[in-house]
Amino acid sequence: MRNNATIVVTGAAGFIGSCLVGFLNSKGYDNIIITDDFSRSDKIPNLEGKNIIKKVERELFFSWLTETNPDIDFIFHIGARTDTTEFDYSIHQHLNVDYSQKIWRYCTEKKIPLVYASSAATYGAGEFGYSDNHELPFKLQPLNPYGISKNEFDKWALLQDSAPPFWAGLKFFNVYGPNEYHKGRMASVIWHSFNQVKKDGRVKLFKSHRPDFQDGQQLRDFIYVKDVLKVCDWLMQDSPASGIYNLGTGKARAFEDLVKATFAGLDMPAKIDFIDMPGDIRDKYQYFTEADMSKLQQAGYHEPFYSLETGVTDYVRHYLAAGLYC
Repeated sequence: MRNNATIVVTGAAGFIGSCLVGFLNSKGYDNIIITDDFSRSDKIPNLEGKNIIKKVERELFFSWLTETNPDIDFIFHIGARTDTTEFDYSIHQHLNVDYSQKIWRYCTEKKIPLVYASSAATYGAGEFGYSDNHELPFKLQPLNPYGISKNEFDKWALLQDSAPPFWAGLKFFNVYGPNEYHKGRMASVIWHSFNQVKKDGRVKLFKSHRPDFQDGQQLRDFIYVKDVLKVCDWLMQDSPASGIYNLGTGKARAFEDLVKATFAGLDMPAKIDFIDMPGDIRDKYQYFTEADMSKLQQAGYHEPFYSLETGVTDYVRHYLAAGLYC
């Protein structure tokens, strides 16, 4: 992709979207159009210092496209309602399904390559495994409205006769990293752990409410946002076969390991207390996720991923402890 290419990033004020804008800038891409709900003041720092050419409010984006007909070379559709504790499905339907369908149709009509954010939340309890083959979405049973909405769009995309010239849906597993300061309850366990350590010198982790998992041994595939950005860039540059791709490390790790790595990043001994999981998420909680990364590897992506310890240390020391953004 040439450096003067015009790239759209939706959800650009959020965690992954703002990191992506900064990453694209670092690669020499300055013709970036961003869209999001820009009303939240706590997201403003995420975009400070970023080079963009246009900022468009999320709900005005499609009318703006019609009025201006910009020459766009690539779209990263990262924007979504990602709150897994939001149980009003109509909100997820609007932002994660209907809005995404409009993006897809626009990219198809204008022949614009598209990368969009899906989620490992689509896999539910993992009873069907974690393969990103194209038959599985039609069997999956996500545990919450967010996961349902993401899976509904994946299924819709797979059934379309008309598509962008290249498209990829990325099933993000547990992404962590800078620029998640605004996320509150939905921020990564690392962010919460760091703040608990600074306040109390200890970290609270959820107890297990399943007999087959010990406290703190719930397993997730944690991926550093810097690896996510590298994969996004590779997809834009190489355009492998279109389709849905998992994006994790392929290695599940325990929450206890994550917290210990956070303490290590602060050069402190780990002190962990186990607390009951809130009732509103207890029955909808994923105890294990691990990305099958074979499809992305077979498509040609062979860069190593940050280990949990290396990624957490970088995040804690160079961002959280310094209060910095990427």
